[in-house]
Amino acid sequence: MYRAQTHDIEITVEPFYLESQSEPDDNRFVWGYRVVIVNHSGQRVQLRDRYWRITDGMGHVDEVSGEGVVGKQPVLDPGERFEYTSGCPLDTPSGVMVGQYRMEGTGGQSFLVDIPAFSLDLPNAVRTLN
Repeated sequence: MYRAQTHDIEITVEPFYLESQSEPDDNRFVWGYRVVIVNHSGQRVQLRDRYWRITDGMGHVDEVSGEGVVGKQPVLDPGERFEYTSGCPLDTPSGVMVGQYRMEGTGGQSFLVDIPAFSLDLPNAVRTLN
């Protein structure tokens, strides 16, 4: 598990390898990742946008941004949590993802929340720093 907290918003990420969707002989490796967002602040917040920086094992970088997550822009009251699962294909057997969510508070102010960097490595593989 990987964890970050920014502006009293906690982000936890748990990546997992999707062997059934991967084709290693064709250089296709697929991971899922489960994200839990917890609002520890005293105000209602809404997740408006996401930004991901995905780096594969060869150092190739892809940047992905867009509205919300998995088709939603969840609203979280103080103490509430939102959980979702998504995925990421790579051409290499390892990589790393990191990002940010743009949140909006009750008064309309926007602020960025860090998504912790997390490693995508094949199970039982020799781990390398990404």
